[in-house]
Amino acid sequence: MLFLIIYSKNIEYSLKCVNIFLKTFYIFLSFIGGRWMSSLLNLTVGKLLEQKANLHPDQEAVVYSDRNLRWSYREFDQICRRAAKGFMKLGIEKGEHLAAWSSNTPEWLITQFATGKMGAVLVTVNTNYRTAELEYLLKQSDTTTILLMDTWKDSSYIDMLYEIVPELKNSEPGRLKSKRLPYLRNVVVLGEKRYPGTFSWEDIMQLGELVSDKELDQRMNSLEVDDVINMQYTSGTTGFPKGVMLTHSNIVNNAFNIAGCMKLTNKDRLCIPVPFFHCFGCVLGTLACVSVGATIVPVQDFSPKRVLQTVQDEKCTGLHGVPTMFIAELNDPDFEKYDLSSLRTGIMAGSNCPIEVMKAVIEKMGITEITIAYGQTESSPVITQTRTNDPIELRVETVGKPLPNVEVKIVEPGTDKEVPRGVQGELCTRGYHVMKGYYKNDAATREAIDQNGWLHTGDLAVMDEAGYCKITGRLKDMIIRGGENIYPREIEEFLYQHPKILDVQVVGVPDAVYGEEVMAWIILKDGETATAEEIKSFCTGKISKHKIPRYIEFTDSYPMTASGKIQKYRLREKAKEMLNIKFI
Repeated sequence: MLFLIIYSKNIEYSLKCVNIFLKTFYIFLSFIGGRWMSSLLNLTVGKLLEQKANLHPDQEAVVYSDRNLRWSYREFDQICRRAAKGFMKLGIEKGEHLAAWSSNTPEWLITQFATGKMGAVLVTVNTNYRTAELEYLLKQSDTTTILLMDTWKDSSYIDMLYEIVPELKNSEPGRLKSKRLPYLRNVVVLGEKRYPGTFSWEDIMQLGELVSDKELDQRMNSLEVDDVINMQYTSGTTGFPKGVMLTHSNIVNNAFNIAGCMKLTNKDRLCIPVPFFHCFGCVLGTLACVSVGATIVPVQDFSPKRVLQTVQDEKCTGLHGVPTMFIAELNDPDFEKYDLSSLRTGIMAGSNCPIEVMKAVIEKMGITEITIAYGQTESSPVITQTRTNDPIELRVETVGKPLPNVEVKIVEPGTDKEVPRGVQGELCTRGYHVMKGYYKNDAATREAIDQNGWLHTGDLAVMDEAGYCKITGRLKDMIIRGGENIYPREIEEFLYQHPKILDVQVVGVPDAVYGEEVMAWIILKDGETATAEEIKSFCTGKISKHKIPRYIEFTDSYPMTASGKIQKYRLREKAKEMLNIKFI
C-alpha cells in the first residue's frame, strides 16, 4: 500500500495518504514523539550562564532570603568564573571528577556552574551518605577533588573523610596521597574553620585571581556539548548506586524544555527546597531557571516553615517539591498564616503524586499551573511532563506527554514489541536526554540502553490516545499473588481516599501459599487512630478481594532517599522481619 501511494503521480495526495496512514497506525500503538524543535541548544552549562548574564545582566539570578544574599546574573557569572579559575589553579583538568558533598549552599551552586565553565565533571554526593557509601562513591568515580561542608545536621563530614583518608591530616593541601583513594588529591572545606590538609573556599576564590580570563575562555571554548559534565549516582531505591554520566547537551536541553512546560520566564522566581545533589534540584531547579533567566531562590535545608516563609518573603511564583514536602507544608499548623498568593507554577515529582495531595496543592496553595514531571537520573532526568494548561484531570492522573525531541513507547516487558494504547507495559524512551552511560559499567549500560538507543526505564505505564502516560508501578514492585498481577499504585490511590490516611505505601511480602501477599504501610493524619480491621472494612466491596491488604502496619515515617524517594525495598525487608516474628 505504502509503495503504491509513494509512487502515485499525485504527490500532494500521496503525502496526505501517508500522513493519514501513519496517524491511524500509531493511534493503536503506544508510541509517541514530543514535538520537534528546529534544533537543540548547542550550549555548554558555562556558556548558558554567560548568555543569560549578557541578556539579563541586572536580573536577580540567586537569592538566599534567610541570609540576605542577592546576586544579579552579571555578578553570579563573574563569581562562577572566579571559582572556575580557582579550580584550574588547583590543577583540575577538563574531564576530571570533582565531588560536591553539601546541602543547598551558595558554594554548591557556584561549583555547579564553575565546573560547567572549566570542564570538570561535577559528581554529586547524597547528603545522607556515611563513610562506607562515601568511600564507595569516591573510589568508583575516581574523584580527584572533593568539596564538602564540615558538618551537616548531626553528622561531621570532615571526621568521616578523615576516617576514610587518615593521611589527610598530615598532608599539605593539594598534595594528598591516599592508599584507599589513590586519585583523591584536593579537599576543599566550606566554612570559616581551617582543617589540616585542606583548602578553604576562600582559598579557591583567591587562587582564581592567579588565572587570567583568557585562560578560562580558552578552556571554555575547548568544551564540547557532548562532553560529560555531571555524574549523578542512582539514589539506591533498588540496590547499589551506579554513576550516571550526563553531558552538557543532556541537562541543558532537558532543563530548557522543563522550563518551557512550566511557562517559566525571566519574570519568575522559583523556590527550590529539593536537594541540589539530585537532578530535581540541579536540573529541574537551578539549571531550568538559568535556561530562561529566572531567579533561583534556594532553601538550604528543608523545613515546611522555612519554605512557606521564603515563598511569602520573596513573592516566589514557582515552588518545587516531592509529595512528602508538599504534604508537610499543607499540614504545617501555621499554614493559613502565610501569603502564598504569588505562586503560579512548579513541579511535583520524585515519587508517585497522590491525587488528593495534588488537588490540595492546587486549591489550598494556589499553584494552579503546577506540573507533574516524570523521569529518572538516566534520562537527565525528565521524560514526560504535564503542561500548565492541561485539564486538572490529566495533571492528577497522568505524568504528561513527552518533552520536545523525546520519543516514548510502551512495550511488553522483556521485549521490544509495542503494545496497543491503553495496555500496560514497560516505558522506554529515546532522544537527546538519554545518558551517555554508567561510569565504568558497560554491562549495566547495555542492559539499560538497547542497540537502537532506547532506554528501558523499568517502569510500568499505560499510554492513552492523546499520548499521555500514566505510571502504574515498577516492574520489580509488581506483586504476583496466586498468578494475579497486582499493582501497588492502584491500591495506594484507593486508600488515599480514606479520611484518616495521610500517606500509604503498598508492598508485596512472601507467602507460602500464594507466593506473595499484599501489605500496606500507613501513616495516619495527626490525631487520628485506626485499626487494621477498620482499613480492611473500608476496602471490602470496593476493590477486588485479592487486592485487599492482608497485612496492615501503621508507621510514623518511611525509609527515604535524601531526594524524597521512598525506598520500598527497605519496607519489604522490614516486613519480612516483622512477619517472621508475628505470623510464623
